[in-house]
Amino acid sequence: MSETKDTTTSDTEPRAEPRYKPYAYPAGGWGAAKATAKVLLEQSVVGKGSRALLAMNKPGGFKCPSCAFPDPDREKTLEFCENGAKALAVEATKKRVTRAFFAQHTVTALMAQSDYWLEEQGRLTEPMRYEPETDRYVPLSWDDAYAMIGAHLRALDHPDEAEFYTSGRTSNEAAFLYSIFVRQYGTNNFPDCSNMCHEPTSRGLPHAIGVGKGTIVMADFDHAEAIFIFGQNTGTNSPRMMTNLVDARKRNVPVVIVNPMPERALIRFAEPQDPVQMATFGSTAIASEFVHVRVGGDLAFVKGMVKAIFERAAAGEDVLDRAFLAEHTHGMEAWRDEILALNWEDITRVSGVGEEQIRRAADIYVRSNATVLCFGMGITQHQNGARMIQQLAALLMLRGNFGKPGAGIAPIRGHSNVQGDRTVGIDEKPSAAYLDRVREVFGFEPPRAWGHHVVESVEAMIAGRARVFIGLGGNFIHAIPETALAYEAMRRLNLTVGIATKLNRGHLVHGRDALILPVIARSEIDRQATGEQFVTIEDAMSNVTSSRGVLEPASPDLRSEVEIVCRIARATLPESRIPWESYIGDYGLIREKIADIYPAIYADFPEKIKNPKGFHLDIPPRRRVWNTPTGKANFLLLPGLHVDDIVTDAAMLRLSTIRSHDQYNTTIYSNSDRYRGIYNDRMVLFLSKAEREARGLPELAKVALETISTDGLTRRVEGLTIVDYPMPRGSVAGYYPELNPLLPLTHFDEISGTPAAKSIPVRIVPLTVTVTGEETKTESEAA
Repeated sequence: MSETKDTTTSDTEPRAEPRYKPYAYPAGGWGAAKATAKVLLEQSVVGKGSRALLAMNKPGGFKCPSCAFPDPDREKTLEFCENGAKALAVEATKKRVTRAFFAQHTVTALMAQSDYWLEEQGRLTEPMRYEPETDRYVPLSWDDAYAMIGAHLRALDHPDEAEFYTSGRTSNEAAFLYSIFVRQYGTNNFPDCSNMCHEPTSRGLPHAIGVGKGTIVMADFDHAEAIFIFGQNTGTNSPRMMTNLVDARKRNVPVVIVNPMPERALIRFAEPQDPVQMATFGSTAIASEFVHVRVGGDLAFVKGMVKAIFERAAAGEDVLDRAFLAEHTHGMEAWRDEILALNWEDITRVSGVGEEQIRRAADIYVRSNATVLCFGMGITQHQNGARMIQQLAALLMLRGNFGKPGAGIAPIRGHSNVQGDRTVGIDEKPSAAYLDRVREVFGFEPPRAWGHHVVESVEAMIAGRARVFIGLGGNFIHAIPETALAYEAMRRLNLTVGIATKLNRGHLVHGRDALILPVIARSEIDRQATGEQFVTIEDAMSNVTSSRGVLEPASPDLRSEVEIVCRIARATLPESRIPWESYIGDYGLIREKIADIYPAIYADFPEKIKNPKGFHLDIPPRRRVWNTPTGKANFLLLPGLHVDDIVTDAAMLRLSTIRSHDQYNTTIYSNSDRYRGIYNDRMVLFLSKAEREARGLPELAKVALETISTDGLTRRVEGLTIVDYPMPRGSVAGYYPELNPLLPLTHFDEISGTPAAKSIPVRIVPLTVTVTGEETKTESEAA
């Protein structure tokens, strides 16, 4: 049997002693204010950072580089959250990664440092090339960097041997040009960060309602009579949304939280911009109903709600919007019959939720005339994530919760422009209509064969079919599954290119040739030939707004995303008739081309974006228009209760990988997670006390975790400390990217290809102690 293990080496920087102490205070409040001040001080940007924060998410300013939650309809003096402040602080930091830094550190030595340490080194300042003779990065000119990329791409036997990754922080303008360049080059290989988070939304929702996006706008929170949140830790992942939840609770709107982990902010929250709460140390209780569902039990819980509703309808209660169902939906009868055939014993066993609470949640839903349903990666990152989202849409259909104020579905996306990148062309499965428009507007025939998403890209690397990787932002290698095999595959590539603001693991796990290209950050001024430029982003509610940096760039040798894309395009396609150079000088020309490619949604783009608050793209379900084959909203079947649960190992737990409160995706701001009571440690495993005791494990036991699989590979991460946490039985959680080595490449949502990181079958392996002479060793050390 072959074996793969976690290849991450231990830190070499001093580490504080781990502490585990439950956090008893409300989320937000003075804790958030203190954390914001602390990070500004640590990065030595108190004055500059404070001024920049005043411009964040404001008309004429720049958009937060972290989450995609929209700006409020009612403008506040400060429109940022703790995590947004952290993202800005590390972007505006005075710390620099210069050629002297790279001369001091070999890549091998840097690999021994933690992700947090790498992040703390500061901003990249000039283009660098890997020099194998010295195992160091050395400087090179921008022209030489572009020439190297062009030479590698032109030398490939086929364009499909190159993989072109995009981060969700990339602007609409850069992403659009990237998509045009890559298609003129000859491939649709677009692994994208959305493949790893909300791709089930993009691929699943269109079958149900005709569009792969949310259907609400910010004002709908003000009109909602009930709010349901499935699988989303709002206080950490989208903290600005907490204001909407606080306002709703003050209006006595019920907020139902469905989650395997009780999250501090969703239990009680103190609004940092509420002077009364801050002065009185007050707070607001958020969850009117907390549903402690098991990992993977959401489907059973939703079907239980639906069964309760249909039982009441059969008894004569007026709990369905029959007019909406008759005019706007298709397929309800078969869906209803499948659910009514389920028995309550199975529903409660699989969901982990009692029948009484399921019926109570159903009652909250039917009493509401306008319900907003939000969901996050706790729903999408499962083997049936796309189909589960279709069930959530179906639940909303029962009471006509589309196309009216206060109602609709809301995928709460992560990266700030992950939705916009997809809208403007970053799509490995482009439609024929889109490709026809590209041909008409740009005068070349784009490739028609579908390209690679993330999992397929990694498979191509492992198989040796991929030879070049270009990452437009992000930290690809630490966001993907199958860490050990991915490391080996990435190192076999001919060329890897990282376009980034900060040093990360992806620059250290590189190809034979490797480049690091430093980019202007979103908060920084972008000066080009025609003057200062702005870019645009699309938030999670389909509002397109401008973003204009206010800080001086960290180095004079930085380049914009747009310029880097255009220069790579010219170096790779010297005969291209596309005027790449003109786009560098004037981003307005790019927006004109976006409008040409997407006339239905981006018509008059240059004029519309002059509105300081931006403009909304058309979402047909808001008008009760359904662009589906039936012309209606569809009830789609997902038989059974827990189709993920195919493993029968008696020791099995379902692992959900999570991020800490001091983390944004793979960016680690510190090794602590105060809301969960973890300090100075990330190698922890959250498990219920009852589950721990049932397995005969002592408090703070050191264990290993192994994936349960049948593919002949052993996936194991050692040195994890068990921390008692109110998890459901059968469920366990731990941080990523540390636990990514446990996620098999074959464990993904079959519709979207999104890795099922929230439901990995694992077993705990106690690290027993053996005595050798006078030495005491753990099981793993002895081996």
